[in-house]
Amino acid sequence: MTGTPTPRTDHPHDLVGIGIGPFNLSLAALAHGLRTRSTADGLTTAFYDQCPAFHWHAGLLIDGTTLQVPFLADLVTLADPASPWSFLGYLKDHDRLFPFYFAERFHIERAEYDAYCRWVSDRLPDLHFGHQVDAVRWNPEHSVFEVDFTRLDPQAGAESPGRARTRHIAVGIGTEPHVPQPLQPLVDAPGVPVIHSADYLEHRERLLAAGHITVIGSGQSGAEVFLDVLRARPAGAERVHWLARTEAFAPMEYSKLGLEHFTPDYVRYFHALPESVRDDLVPRQWQLHKGIGTGTIAAIHDELYRRTLHGGWPDAVLTPGVRVRTAGRVATTRVELHLEHLRQGVRSRLTTDAVVLATGYRERSLDRLLVGLDPYMRRDASGRPRIDEHFRLVMDPAVTGSVYVQNAERHTHGVGAPDLGLAAWRSATILNSLTGKDPYPLPARAAFTSFGLERGEAPGIPGQAPRLTPLEERL
Repeated sequence: MTGTPTPRTDHPHDLVGIGIGPFNLSLAALAHGLRTRSTADGLTTAFYDQCPAFHWHAGLLIDGTTLQVPFLADLVTLADPASPWSFLGYLKDHDRLFPFYFAERFHIERAEYDAYCRWVSDRLPDLHFGHQVDAVRWNPEHSVFEVDFTRLDPQAGAESPGRARTRHIAVGIGTEPHVPQPLQPLVDAPGVPVIHSADYLEHRERLLAAGHITVIGSGQSGAEVFLDVLRARPAGAERVHWLARTEAFAPMEYSKLGLEHFTPDYVRYFHALPESVRDDLVPRQWQLHKGIGTGTIAAIHDELYRRTLHGGWPDAVLTPGVRVRTAGRVATTRVELHLEHLRQGVRSRLTTDAVVLATGYRERSLDRLLVGLDPYMRRDASGRPRIDEHFRLVMDPAVTGSVYVQNAERHTHGVGAPDLGLAAWRSATILNSLTGKDPYPLPARAAFTSFGLERGEAPGIPGQAPRLTPLEERL
């Protein structure tokens, strides 16, 4: 069906969410907590996603893989431990609290986290899957945002337009798989499988049937795919390469003080830094979020070692410090990778039968979705949206509503933007800002580390040591 949607005449929503991944699902769960209270904090909300149902990294739910954050980093607990939408609430609903108690697991399996999120999404009201948001605009006459969407019905092959009116918006459209430029022409071409790790499980059987497999990428996904392939291949005939640009297959920074980079304290410190300092800092912190879990590294080494017990070495090559210069197909049945070692300056070629690109994800640009708001948006020196400390886009004062963003603010809030451990805190921050009240009281301090030398005297935070006063002004 086609046509122009007719504006609605009923009262606008307080909040419309665009995208229903874990972060906007967290926001919906905490907003529902306000809605069910018998107070003036009750909110009217609607959340839209074009997918037919909730799915979280379905292609990487490999058996035995776990989250890299504790189960307390669920959708709500770190903001509202009493919420019915906690992971423990999910376990109770499934009569699994005692088995979980005796399992003594602090890090749950990835597939279980996905199942938990689907449990929440199936029960929360006001979540609308199968709805593709097409446009967002500001209506100055009525001081509301208008969100145009299309209802999708793949089974009937039908589409119908609709429109929601709202005072505020939360954009949580997530990230998308990144494919390096030299390999982009190969991904969509038929023949030899060249797939992103996001689609690994969908293509797993086809990949494992290939004679030689190459995994590219040094992060957790690359390590998990390499380990899964290795375990599935016979000893002595593994025929697998693992390549990475990084200097080493390095462990993720997981010390207790290192993890304090994923606290509200560090987010506030990072946001207050000058733009140029933030841009210089983020690439240097890759090991905080792009390294490999030490357990996965140990499992890979154990598997490789086990294959040497009867003599010989496994037919597996692990080479860091390598970039793919170019790539092409060989007689439509194989792929040839042209490699360069970044330190040696040596170039080589590798012919393979299948490639898995564990090359990470990139934030989806907000520009296409929010093109109707572009005249109102304020941008930084690099043309990126400016985002304030409450996760709001900085807009022209004529726009009285707020546009909040989730996992689109790494350039302003730091490496914690995609981290599940900050989801509930960020959602609570957004709801506190939106309501103008404090329905979810948040901690004034969350880290032992003081990340900067603050000016002036410390506020009256119990247990906090006096702050240092710099002897020199900031350069």
